[in-house]
Amino acid sequence: MQAHLPGAVAVLLGLVALAAAAVPAVWALTTHVNTIAHEGMHAAMASALGWKVTGITMERNGNGLTRTAGAGKSNEFLIALVGYIGPSAFGLLAAKLIQVGHAIAVLWLAMLLVVSMLIMIRRSFGVITVIAAGAGLYLLLAYGSVGAQVAAAYLIAWFLLLSGIRMIGQHGAGAMDAGKLRDLTLLPRGFWSVLWLILSVLAACLGAVLLV
Repeated sequence: MQAHLPGAVAVLLGLVALAAAAVPAVWALTTHVNTIAHEGMHAAMASALGWKVTGITMERNGNGLTRTAGAGKSNEFLIALVGYIGPSAFGLLAAKLIQVGHAIAVLWLAMLLVVSMLIMIRRSFGVITVIAAGAGLYLLLAYGSVGAQVAAAYLIAWFLLLSGIRMIGQHGAGAMDAGKLRDLTLLPRGFWSVLWLILSVLAACLGAVLLV
């Protein structure tokens, strides 16, 4: 069990995460963390539904693609639906773990996600980003102090909650997943981007309450 950080420190770490998601020069690098969570959620849902994940690619500009093999429009709908709420969902889970005193578990779960992604990643820029993320987590878990690990868990939770909103706002109705959902349901692209935005903002608000 790890003690909570003081509220002021938690807020300060939230501001650092906000800068990582809002400052363009920094976002060009940190966006890849969001992509890992996004594509990881696609892959997790596909696996849960019994589909085979045939590969994941992630590009230098932060775009990604998860390829699956299977059948059934209902399953395809769920896989397309969850990608943009993936970062927010992971962030909310991290915030809950921190709130119940298991901040370091956030780092181990992040490592599990990164290792799973490394198995599924195909030749693309994503190989570099996933390996870099895994190396950073390993060094932190192996050599970091408990205080540093707890602070990192807070940063991860805050960043995922905030970057989920940033990515949805950036892609909007032009998101590829919105196009897939439009084709599957006949509902316009904008409907899905607004739905994702509402869910991500709600997740961020709830996560903030858990973290502070």
